[in-house]
Amino acid sequence: MEQHNMPVMEHIVELRRRIIFTLVFFTVAFVAGFFLATPIISYLLSTPTAHDLPMNAFKMTDSIRIFMTFAFAIGLILTFPIILFQLWGFVKPGLHENEQKATLAYIPIAFLLFLAGLSFAYFILFPYIVEFMSNMAERLGITEQYGINEYFTFLFQVTLPFGALFQLPVVVMFLTRLGIITPVVLKQIRKVAYFVLLVIAGMITPPDVISHMIVTVPLLLLYEFSIWVSHLTYRKVLKAEKEREAALEKAEKEK
Repeated sequence: MEQHNMPVMEHIVELRRRIIFTLVFFTVAFVAGFFLATPIISYLLSTPTAHDLPMNAFKMTDSIRIFMTFAFAIGLILTFPIILFQLWGFVKPGLHENEQKATLAYIPIAFLLFLAGLSFAYFILFPYIVEFMSNMAERLGITEQYGINEYFTFLFQVTLPFGALFQLPVVVMFLTRLGIITPVVLKQIRKVAYFVLLVIAGMITPPDVISHMIVTVPLLLLYEFSIWVSHLTYRKVLKAEKEREAALEKAEKEK
């Protein structure tokens, strides 16, 4: 009974060690965020999107709240590759050597896709949404007075989900390699996936066709790209299985 439970305990100890390491790194990155938060906030406030908006602090705690939120977000972004690496290290013993190398390559790809999602949302989508809201306020004769806390909260609500959504190809690649999904399954559920992505786009964007299309089209293309990635990964998995079977047959014949 102890021998049966031993591997489980070893996994728990290993997971605990990796979580502690990740938390320690996040703490260091969070402290680094204290030094990076002020110049980043100043830059974001100086951009054309924010420069023309009247910013106000409606609460005494708004400034410190924004500062701490940015420090936390910076720490989280800097820790993101470490989280992925620790996750890879945890599942590594259960993977074959070629799978270990392949899945290790997911880490820089996932981080770059995360940054690409943030960049798309901030430089393309967010300015259009702000312009749409400003035009709507002007049309209704409403004087714009925005709280800086509300502005940056809205900024995070728009940009961070895209950082997560742009992880779709990596997630599909990983699940395909594990044999959980196949490109055939992704094609079969395409209509359902499209509907879900349309709903997500509708939740993120204001109620106008142009902004909805700005979000929807990249998400649909991202899904189609994920199918292609799954197809390539699935071919490699089948090839590896055939090579493994051939090696086993050869070993049995030599016996």
